[in-house]
Amino acid sequence: MIILPAISSVLSFVFALLLIDQWRERRQGFQLVWALGMVWFGFGTAAEAIAAAAGWNETLYRTWYLTGAVWTAAWLGLGTAYLLGRTRFGYTYAILLLLSGLVALMIRNSPSYAGAGPLPLLYLIGAVILAIAIGVETYFGNSAWPRFAGAAIVLTTVLSAVLMLMTPALPAPGYALSPATGQPVGDAMPGYLRLLTPVMNIPGAMSLLLGALFSTYVFMPKRRVLPYSLDPNQPFDHFLFNLVIAVVAIPVNLVASLPGATRALVAGKVHSRVPATLLIALGAFFPTISDSLNRAGSTELFAWGKLLGVVFLLLGFLVSSEVFREVRIPFTSIRLATRSRERAEGVDADAVDGAGGRARG
Repeated sequence: MIILPAISSVLSFVFALLLIDQWRERRQGFQLVWALGMVWFGFGTAAEAIAAAAGWNETLYRTWYLTGAVWTAAWLGLGTAYLLGRTRFGYTYAILLLLSGLVALMIRNSPSYAGAGPLPLLYLIGAVILAIAIGVETYFGNSAWPRFAGAAIVLTTVLSAVLMLMTPALPAPGYALSPATGQPVGDAMPGYLRLLTPVMNIPGAMSLLLGALFSTYVFMPKRRVLPYSLDPNQPFDHFLFNLVIAVVAIPVNLVASLPGATRALVAGKVHSRVPATLLIALGAFFPTISDSLNRAGSTELFAWGKLLGVVFLLLGFLVSSEVFREVRIPFTSIRLATRSRERAEGVDADAVDGAGGRARG
């Protein structure tokens, strides 16, 4: 089926152009990182569309795997890290890194990852070191913690490209498709390349999803059923206790706040970032589920998951007040209209940095 991946690819490149245009005006790092993530998304889905029209070959298959299966989620998740760099989201990113390293170690003996050699152990060691560094930076309220994540993603991206170039010709026919649906699967790739998908996708996809939900929580009217504090000035043992409590408190408070937030949304009294980030969360959810089903052998929803993902991501971007704070001809400085910023009322102080910084997002 050519239609779904073709639409996904076109929307991805359009979204990337919008992000680059916004970056030209505001120079926020997350805009450029997200734009690169959407470019990878566009290349991956373009490979699927071309293959649907002309048939798969090894070059298309390698392009699809590298840009779509390995790079896209990692770079979109990194964009979320930069977006939330001045918040306590660094703790979540650190935990996801640890999880990715542990998963890489646990699956190393699976036949699907044969030939990975010592890479799983090296990934785990790197994930532990990086997670500790990000956790420490977050604790001291240093908004530079996303740079650690950025360096790791850049290095892993380069490593994956080098490994792909060094990979000899794949077993005939040079690609692997689901026999039931004809959708591409990663079975033809050697284990050392397949191992990169959980390493890159777990922190990437989950950061995009959880970061959107976290932003929703930060900006929505809240009912605090379970109180907690991540103030680094409290005694360290109290901080560790509150950090554990926060894992439960944030989702509980989020759910408890939904009725009031819904009423505020209907009344037009909620910050536009709340519906925007909810749409972005949906945009992360659909491809995450469809990709997981694809790895489990169920490929029927693979193309639909990607299309729904890019549609909801784009809608979340367009709903945000930051996009329509001004009406401007793209890639020019000609402004047709402007409006004032929204007040970020109800921002959760426990979610932002201890140095008094404001949540941005």
